[in-house]
Amino acid sequence: MTTAAESLSNVRTWLGAILVGQPDVVDGLLTGCFLRGHVLLEGVPGVGKTLLARSVAAAFGLSFRRVQGTPDLMPSDLLGTHIFRQERGAFQFRPGPIFTDVLLMDEINRTPPKTQSALLEAMEERQVTVEGETFPLSGNFFVIATQNPVEFEGVYPLPEAQLDRFTLKLTLGYPDPDSERRLIAGSLRRGIEAPEPPPRPESDLAALKAAVREITVSPEVAGYAHQVIQGTRKSSAIRLGASPRAGLHLLHAARAYALVSGRSYVLPDDVKSVSRWVLSHRILLQAEAELEGVTVEGILDQITTTVAVPR
Repeated sequence: MTTAAESLSNVRTWLGAILVGQPDVVDGLLTGCFLRGHVLLEGVPGVGKTLLARSVAAAFGLSFRRVQGTPDLMPSDLLGTHIFRQERGAFQFRPGPIFTDVLLMDEINRTPPKTQSALLEAMEERQVTVEGETFPLSGNFFVIATQNPVEFEGVYPLPEAQLDRFTLKLTLGYPDPDSERRLIAGSLRRGIEAPEPPPRPESDLAALKAAVREITVSPEVAGYAHQVIQGTRKSSAIRLGASPRAGLHLLHAARAYALVSGRSYVLPDDVKSVSRWVLSHRILLQAEAELEGVTVEGILDQITTTVAVPR
């Protein structure tokens, strides 16, 4: 745990120097990375979504591929296809960009539903099937998908079934004024290009994932997480509450967040901290609640506050 904490501290410092003023988003993305899950990153253009995804891959020495979502993107453009090799007299599979460690699916809501569904097997089973042949993906396969929350033309909203495949949903907003001032001042020295990343810290991703499994979760904290899940199903403002899979992700995300925070055990506050990331995209509000201006985040805050905290 000591070695993992030191390694992780270096990574957080390194990423914090690249994405200025967004420590919560950095911690959230690292939490998702350690869970063998996938992250949906939402934010307006120009706040550093692509830069952050590429930097996380570089921090752990992972391969990185970026796919730009467009309305004409076909499943074969993502997964790969069989091509005929005349010199061999046979078809050969040519892998697509999905065969990587970290896949950045940029503006995923611009891709048509057929291509979105092609990601489902890869995200859940860590494999792809093309023309009846199955190909395994990398053991570190990790999808970071981005979407623009203010774009409504030419987009295909993700269905609930696919949203549920994302372990976490993070929102990348504007930095605070002081951080943005430092960012703009730094651009005067280097120009408009992205900042040069500092030297990559030595970090073993496999060791950090193993350390997550060593994080202690008391029965009381596990019960607290279960009561939060139950609370989403009992709220009169919620039409569809969190599923059992959401409950599993909530507890395991709390373990990973505890590691990111430098602890070997989970606190109820860890469950509170990750609840928005894990549950906000898995809950549907009643139409009446939406008309009254109720938000999913506000309901989750209310539930985590009213559920009795174990001591």
